[in-house]
This record gives sequence, structure tokens and C-alpha cells, in this order.
Amino acid sequence: MTAVRKAVLPVAGLGTRVLPGTKTTPKELLNVVDRPILSYIVEEAREAGIEHIVFVTGRSKGAIEDYFDHQVELEAQLEAKGKTDVLEAVRRDLPKAGEMSFTRQMAPLGLGHAVWCARDIVGNEPFAVLLPDVIVDSAPGALAQLMRAYDLVGGNIIGVEEVPASETHKYGIIDPERTEGRMSAMKGMVEKPAQGTAPSNMSIAGRYILQPEIFDILESQPRGAGGEIQLTDAMATLMGSQRFTAYQYEGITHDCGDKIGLLKANVALALKRPDLGDAARAALQGLI
Repeated sequence: MTAVRKAVLPVAGLGTRVLPGTKTTPKELLNVVDRPILSYIVEEAREAGIEHIVFVTGRSKGAIEDYFDHQVELEAQLEAKGKTDVLEAVRRDLPKAGEMSFTRQMAPLGLGHAVWCARDIVGNEPFAVLLPDVIVDSAPGALAQLMRAYDLVGGNIIGVEEVPASETHKYGIIDPERTEGRMSAMKGMVEKPAQGTAPSNMSIAGRYILQPEIFDILESQPRGAGGEIQLTDAMATLMGSQRFTAYQYEGITHDCGDKIGLLKANVALALKRPDLGDAARAALQGLI
């Protein structure tokens, strides 16, 4: 079984659900407590053993590449002032040489198209996809949990979480054939099924391990829902010839591409911080 060494992070989205905050700042760099959303995603990928991260960017996303580079003047000032703890925090996300690549999605044609844009960098090997506005609060991280499932069964692994039956129409939903523990063999998936028609209440939750044959399908994939090239459509096609397993990861998911989701992530993760938790709790109690 070929090891999963690379991860694709599609960061070209416009962040329309959190406008006007994303008018000039990429949504992936909005803060959760004192770190950008993207910092949590990269940390999760590294913890899972990912060696190379491919960012699929778009226009106005240059700040993402800048974030993962040295800020020479800032670092020099922090060092001169002896602020070593802050300096360490500033440097924590910096990549090792060759650890990150950046490629451009020239038009907003959907998640499937964004993943396809990474094909030449990923090459002919399995890879992970992490949606960069979804933080999963878990230990071990969600991708590390999917990696363990991949080591057991191989093929394609789709991270899922349980949602209320009344909300299944908002998500991509898997159609399980059989379930053992947290793993379900899949026989299909439906993108935002009409209310009352969902085959399960397990939603596709922004973490994937995919085989490289998905690129050949995406290359000629017709546009689907919303006039975009949908990754779920390509996965459904690939399911005709390859194993797909859904894994219900342990953890709390925060949709940081949504205003209330971003607020909840800030509150929840601040309360967990040993250095900030008490102060955050007191501040919240004072507001309430």
C-alpha cells in the first residue's frame, strides 16, 4: 500500500459567507483566538505525517504564501527585545525547505477543479484533501484518524460526521452499505439531498484520502451543482471501480467559513487554552 505523503488545501475560495471580513483578508487567515484558521489545518496535516502541502490559491490570496515565509524585520525586532515566546509563535508555522507548494486556480470552478489543479504536484500517488475553513478539535487530529483507517483498508477514505436528520439537505451525505464501528463501506453519496430523501445522516466533513485516479475523472468531469466541477461527482464515478470507506472521526467540527461557526470556534478554543481559558470564561460571563 502506497503511503499518503501529500495533502491538497484548496484556498482559492472567496469567503462570501464571512464578508465583509474577507474583502481584503483571505478567510483562511482570519483568526481563531490568536492564530489564523490555516495554522490549525497545517498543524493537523503535519501531525498526520504529511510531508508536502499543496496550496491551491487564487487571485488576492498572496497573503497566504507570505504567511508561510519569514518576516525578517518583525522577527529581528522580537529577537532584539527578547520576546522569545512571541518569536517562537511567529515561526511555528514556517515550512521546512520544499515542504510547501503553491499553484493557482485561475477561475472559481469548484472544489473538484481546485483539486485537479494540484495534479502535477501530487503525481501518481494517494493524497489527502483538507478543507481549509473546517477546524476539527480532536486528539489525535481528524486526518491522523483517517490515516489509521487507510492503513487498515486502503482505497479512498472519506471523513464523515453525524448530523441531525433535519439538516441532511445542507450537506453531502454518504450512502452506506454496511457499518462496523466507525467505518462504513460506501455504495454511494448524494450532494444536498432533498429533505426526507437522505440515505443516512452521515455528512461528508471536509477530510479525504483519495487515490490519484480521481484526477483523470476530474479532467473531463462535467459541471454539476451550482455550475461547478464537484468533487463528490468525481468520487461517485470512481466508486464504480475502487473501494470507498467512510470514517466517522472523533472530534468537534467548527465551520469557520460561517460567521457563527467562526465565533463558536473562537469561544470553544479559547476556553480550552490553559493560558487564556479562565480569562476567556470570565469575559464571556461578564458579557452574558
